[in-house]
Amino acid sequence: MSFRLTLLSTATLLLAAPALAETTASAPPPAAPSAAVEDASSARDGVSFTVGEVLITAAGAAGSAKSLLTSVDRLGGDVAQAANVDYAWELIGKMPGVLVTDFNQGTTSGKFSFRGFNGEGEINAVKLLIDGVPSNGNDGNMPYLDMVFPLDIAGVEVVRGTSDPRYGLHAIAGSTNILTRVGGTYLDAKVLAGTYATYDGQVSAGYERGDISQNYLVAYRQSDGYRDHAALDRVSLAGKWFYQPNDALRAGVIARYYKGNADEPGYLTETQAVAAPRSTNDYNRTDGDTRKMGQYSLHLDWTPTSALSWSNSLYLNTLRDDRYVKYSAGASQQRRYADEEHWGAMTALRYEPQVAALSRLVFEVGGDVQRQDNISLRYNTIERVVTSQTRDQKFNLTVGGVYVQSVIEPTSWLTLTPAWRIDWVDGQFLNRLTGKASPVNDYGAIQQPKFSLALRPAEGVTVYGNWGKSFQIGVGSGAYLIPPRTTDLDPSINEGWEAGARYAPTDAFTTRLSVWGQTATGELKRKLNDPSGDFDNLGSTKREGVDLQVDAKLTPRLAIWGAAAWQRARIRTPDPATPNLAGKKIDHLPERMFSGGVNFKASQRLTLSASASDQRAYELTTNNDHGRYGDYVSVDLDAAYRVNARLELRLQVKNLTDASREYVWWDGAQTLHSPGEGRAAYVSARVRY
Repeated sequence: MSFRLTLLSTATLLLAAPALAETTASAPPPAAPSAAVEDASSARDGVSFTVGEVLITAAGAAGSAKSLLTSVDRLGGDVAQAANVDYAWELIGKMPGVLVTDFNQGTTSGKFSFRGFNGEGEINAVKLLIDGVPSNGNDGNMPYLDMVFPLDIAGVEVVRGTSDPRYGLHAIAGSTNILTRVGGTYLDAKVLAGTYATYDGQVSAGYERGDISQNYLVAYRQSDGYRDHAALDRVSLAGKWFYQPNDALRAGVIARYYKGNADEPGYLTETQAVAAPRSTNDYNRTDGDTRKMGQYSLHLDWTPTSALSWSNSLYLNTLRDDRYVKYSAGASQQRRYADEEHWGAMTALRYEPQVAALSRLVFEVGGDVQRQDNISLRYNTIERVVTSQTRDQKFNLTVGGVYVQSVIEPTSWLTLTPAWRIDWVDGQFLNRLTGKASPVNDYGAIQQPKFSLALRPAEGVTVYGNWGKSFQIGVGSGAYLIPPRTTDLDPSINEGWEAGARYAPTDAFTTRLSVWGQTATGELKRKLNDPSGDFDNLGSTKREGVDLQVDAKLTPRLAIWGAAAWQRARIRTPDPATPNLAGKKIDHLPERMFSGGVNFKASQRLTLSASASDQRAYELTTNNDHGRYGDYVSVDLDAAYRVNARLELRLQVKNLTDASREYVWWDGAQTLHSPGEGRAAYVSARVRY
């Protein structure tokens, strides 16, 4: 509590300063010098789609997404920094075609997914990176995303599909990179208060002088939550120190620390959820979680000539998660403890020679080694008193990969991008309850060929297509050859394709339409509540969809954007043990989603915004036999008033119509419900120097 008061008081004092300043104060400083706005003509001829204003840093650097000919979506720092969210994954839900799964259970609050994969946690198909650092847990979940607060975000980049060779592990359907603020001299502070006793204070600061830049974040959020026994308390600290003696060399260190505490309100029966959606159960009164994390990385970028660039990073992630959870009246409370250390190295070298016979030629080679040392413990408990132990696992996993990629432009209107990636897996598993050790499955060399092309028949028009393979291996104990299994599992190979067109005749209008498909062999589905951490074999699956995005600046004062996604996912050839699943839909996957918004600059000082999101109902189970849930429509409003060049006041209303929204799952005997937040209002003040 004392830390919260100190942080909020400090931010409040910073906010008070502009009231004493003259209204003619100079405008806030520009973004960091290391960033450059993407060239307008280049942007119009690309394939990306942007929400908000984006600064592209070192666009042609090794390892960047600039050369990818697939669906790339970017969320601008202006949108991110204005957001009011309990957790950063909610922010990613503002992007086109992204499915948000809102558990509303303490630190297990929710997640995002896309390309026909649900957010249940059984298959985690998105590679997460923070400032280019791998940030998934062992099971593919995204706990490290909690460390990021909106005010520190410079942009978000989402890459969909199987044609990106840069990443292997967890990049089944694509990747998401959260870019934070690095460089520049500024002071940015924000305080917020609102419904459910929500208080938030964030301070982001940068100081750059000569060759040295340093950036800091101090952030805190507290809320009682929509439901009873749903309080949360989160603090995040970050520091970034970089040395750049010239344009050719940049070296730096990034460090983050996070601690979060949260109560869990538990799941209600359907009758309870309708009658008292904000209630909890007596048996959930001791449920909750404490999560501590750290992320530390070294970065070195070298560009000795305009044709050559080399990017490198080393990293260490630490996770300590201690959770108590009871899912229903008849189930035992569990203590779930995870202790994970992830460390590794990444490198990418890019060479762009001048070849007279070609419009452009680029070669890129890269690779990474990602190592994990993990402990996973589970206990049966009664009000946090241990009665028995059900899991004691210690295991390590190393995944290493290399890739090559070439960008070939025979003419200015044609781009060909062949690529190939290979990954290898190693590791050991120890069941400390039995003393039995097991090797990792012999997955062999996992081959992932990829190919993309783009045609530009006219200015502002890009027609593109891509094809590629990605892979899935088991997580937790599922990656190892553990009895009674005696045969090594093959990796699940995903094969995906996409065809699309992007039309951007001017900077004021962009639209993109894409059709995509993705199939998988031997798809693995993690058993979420299994003491041993085993998995089910879904067999062969097929996912397909259509994405449509539109962004239009109708007048200098009025802008609109919208995104619609149609998707479906089915089991084509199930495991022989479950032949009845043939043709069934994948559970918890809405087949239609929509999001959109309008921004209106009412005056030089006042900006009004409205956004809406909508999704259709999904099948509750893989058998498709327990009904459909999850449909909703939600509308949010936002009003921002700039008092002067430094100070901005903001009013936000979430779920304006108080629409009902809930997460539902089937526990084998009944539906269990977690109601989402009702209407809520928040006021905030932000000051920038």
